[in-house]
Amino acid sequence: MIFFLLLLILFLNSFLTVRFDFLQNSIVFIIFLSLLGSILFLIFSKKILKSLLTSDESLKNSIKNTLHELNIPTSTIKINTQLLKKSISDEKTLQRVERIEKANESLFELYKNMEYEFQKVLENIDKEEFCLLESINKTLDKFEDIKKDTKIDLNLKDISLYSDYKGFLIVLDNLISNAIKYNDKKNPYIKIELNENILSIFNKGEKIDAKNLMLVFDRFFQEDSSNIGHGIGLAVVKEYCDRNRVAININNIEDGVKISLNLKNIVKQA
Repeated sequence: MIFFLLLLILFLNSFLTVRFDFLQNSIVFIIFLSLLGSILFLIFSKKILKSLLTSDESLKNSIKNTLHELNIPTSTIKINTQLLKKSISDEKTLQRVERIEKANESLFELYKNMEYEFQKVLENIDKEEFCLLESINKTLDKFEDIKKDTKIDLNLKDISLYSDYKGFLIVLDNLISNAIKYNDKKNPYIKIELNENILSIFNKGEKIDAKNLMLVFDRFFQEDSSNIGHGIGLAVVKEYCDRNRVAININNIEDGVKISLNLKNIVKQA
């Protein structure tokens, strides 16, 4: 469309210059052509943009409706498993129902993450006040079954934060999940501490190759392609940190790796 309008303006320019050669170097003539081009562009673009915006709004509403519908079956499964557990006396059957319940909780968590990603792209995410220690404990509870013999030391005082709460939980989920996954096989150990608003998560184990320290936050990057995963977790972490002005650093220290988050910009001021 722009190409067509340019051709039209050039044609008018040539035609009017030849027909009225006294206007060839006229400022008024140049302004006239510029205004004409702008008016034509607005007329044509308004129709095209209107259809595009309508389509975008339709897609937005469709995604909202789909997400809402996804919430219904997970809520139904949750209610019915709770009712079943009350009437089951057989231990094996009860264990099966509990596995269904846990799987449903994981499905619901995925639903919440999808909803969050949608809000992050198309809407403004509201900030809220929350406690650091409560958030860490909530994340640790999720990994209770997979952490196995991993020893986890917490050394921090509780502080209040003001930020995107869901996004912060996703950051903790990814960092602690990685700390468990890439830990020492014989004596797995994690230390989480807070010093002057610097939250650090250390995991014992193999260090990151120095040349890859700046690449680990790239989407789809994996230092070892044989590892399970898609190389997205740390990219999501970095995205949150950049958006909320949280400085993030990753370093090889002693016999493991430490990731540090500077929370000073999201600490709730008294």
